[in-house]
Amino acid sequence: MSLVVGIGLRTGTSYRELRDLLDAALAGLEPRDVTQVVTVDGREAEPGLQRLVASLGASLFTATALELSQQPVPTPSDHVDRLAGTTSVAEAAVILSGAELLVPKQRSARATVAVGRLPEQQVPAAPGYAVGDRDVVHRVLAERRDVRRGFLDRPIADDLLTRVLESAHRAPSVGLSQPWDFVLIRDIATRRKVHDLATAQRDAFAASLPAGRRSAFDGLKIEAILDTPLNIAVTCDAGRGGRHVLGRHADPRTTWFSVAIAIQNLWLTARAEGLGVGWVSFFEPGEVAAVLDLPGHVELVGYLCVGHVEEFAGTPELVRSGWAARRPLSWAVHQEAWGSRGLPGEQPSAVIAEDAARAGSAVRAVAGEQSVYLAVVDGADGAEYLRRADGLVVRVGAEKPAADFGVLWRPARTADEAVELGVEVARDLAPQGVSEIVVEVIEPTEITEGLARGVFLGGLACGVSVKGSDGLGEVSHSSA
Repeated sequence: MSLVVGIGLRTGTSYRELRDLLDAALAGLEPRDVTQVVTVDGREAEPGLQRLVASLGASLFTATALELSQQPVPTPSDHVDRLAGTTSVAEAAVILSGAELLVPKQRSARATVAVGRLPEQQVPAAPGYAVGDRDVVHRVLAERRDVRRGFLDRPIADDLLTRVLESAHRAPSVGLSQPWDFVLIRDIATRRKVHDLATAQRDAFAASLPAGRRSAFDGLKIEAILDTPLNIAVTCDAGRGGRHVLGRHADPRTTWFSVAIAIQNLWLTARAEGLGVGWVSFFEPGEVAAVLDLPGHVELVGYLCVGHVEEFAGTPELVRSGWAARRPLSWAVHQEAWGSRGLPGEQPSAVIAEDAARAGSAVRAVAGEQSVYLAVVDGADGAEYLRRADGLVVRVGAEKPAADFGVLWRPARTADEAVELGVEVARDLAPQGVSEIVVEVIEPTEITEGLARGVFLGGLACGVSVKGSDGLGEVSHSSA
């Protein structure tokens, strides 16, 4: 806080009188916050005033009687007007400075003092990039692609690769621990071994899919390990930096998050440099680590295929193929509390209150024919329902189940909350090509039935057929 002090004084007023008067006026305020002292022209040379200003470390300003006389003050004085040509000095000086009057005029035998608070000065924000430069940054972000097709048989120049790696190495990391390393793999024999691992995992994943989804998956390319001149294994040393890495003690996951950010830096820079990058995740990290002979304490985080490409697609391959669609940003932004969704500047709304047409417009274009059997349980583990290739379990109980992508844990405290969580389940499935949901409530309760009702509402909004429903929220039950 910055304070301004207005002072009116007679010739010869002592420092002690001024100081005592000011200290009384500043009761509850800090003298060190006084940055300006203002008085009428002709009084600035008074020794007592100069000493006071020096003791405060403030700046001394003066104003003409005419300037002071034009200020509206709460306690004007005809006596002061006859002596100084203005009805106020102390209060008028504060108001003239642009301050808010906090302490009206206080009087001693030979002086008057008033105190005001100056408006908080906004520190100018650091400038952003020029418009053209900013557009380039946003373009790189928008045009980054996970590339698996169209790589050229062309080596990557060393200086180009170094620039890409330098950008990755500039990534922020928890406690500046930089837990990453980059293993550059060009050897064809090594890449064939990694390719074999990815092929085996692809086959296993395909076998787990329902028939319709498997057919769609057959047309997708999931790696370019042998098609690129370079593979990069990005690793994590979770112990790098020792015991007291700043910021890691409460959440060790920040170590792996740091490596992921480095990969993003690498990816974006590669796109700007005209290199395609594809991230391969179809293998067990430990198996790849064994092929690469990584030390036991080092973990694989990302395996990247890098090379020059014929072109960069305008849209992601998964979108072009109809496999999946992006969630709208408005679904992901919550204002102040979870569930109060809305973009900046918009009135937030609950998920079940959102306009159905608006909610589903972004995902209805997905040409998916995937059907999901959704078993809603309370405390049961639901394992028997996962034997179905199309099976998915939603568990609403308070106890968190063991990690399993086939089990969605949605602990609902009330029936209304269960409805909202059910809407979210349907809206999360729709962008993944799900066109039909068959809902069965395994353990009928107010909570499980509320969630099933929400799935129906969410499916309605996104153009997903929800079966097992005779009406709004009337879902078939099973005692299985």
